[in-house]
Amino acid sequence: MIALLQRVTHAEVQVDGRSIGRIALGLLVLVGVERGDTSIQADRLLERLLTYRVFPDEQGRMNLSLTDVNGGLLLVPQFTLAADTSKGTRPGFSTAAAPEVGRELFEYFVGRTREKYGAVATGEFGADMKVTLTNDGPVTFWLQVSPPAES
Repeated sequence: MIALLQRVTHAEVQVDGRSIGRIALGLLVLVGVERGDTSIQADRLLERLLTYRVFPDEQGRMNLSLTDVNGGLLLVPQFTLAADTSKGTRPGFSTAAAPEVGRELFEYFVGRTREKYGAVATGEFGADMKVTLTNDGPVTFWLQVSPPAES
């Protein structure tokens, strides 16, 4: 499972011209599901996401996590994060989870995040979304918890 974290001063996602998720200071997280991902990868990714230190402390060092600053969290499903870009000039999606699996695991991830963190804004799986943000820093990190290798 993949999470692209962006530290933001604000972010919003719209579908059909209406706002469906919005946060102030916090993290916009694009979430991709790879073939073979399960709740095990989702739980580990969530643990890392909530404790990953990307916010500045009093000395300006990235020492504080989302939970430390009680920041907003906007989770947006992003199928294209799981693309295979290793060859050619067109991405392949053989490494991405099937849409029904991706939806199920994204919804599981959102549910677990709400249990552990509280209020969470989200995008809409499968929708044509418009995402706006102001990246703070800019600060962007790629977190990945890979499924076990097939033998």
